[in-house]
Amino acid sequence: MAEIITAVYQSHTSVTNVVDDLVATGIPQEEIRTREHEGKHEVQVLTPNVTQSEITEILQRHQPLDLRVTERAD
Repeated sequence: MAEIITAVYQSHTSVTNVVDDLVATGIPQEEIRTREHEGKHEVQVLTPNVTQSEITEILQRHQPLDLRVTERAD
């Protein structure tokens, strides 16, 4: 089953760095979404369970304000 991992950051610069790290690791860009919501910057990664721990580690490197994992309804 696939999951959505969401991290919230304080700055756009953090989001840019996170996306660069994820893409460099081999995560397809079409599985990465970014958006600004209520002054905070959010990154969502759609992923199978197998890569969840690696993605979570990358997201945590950039000190998110919030990090959550939810099951993706296919």
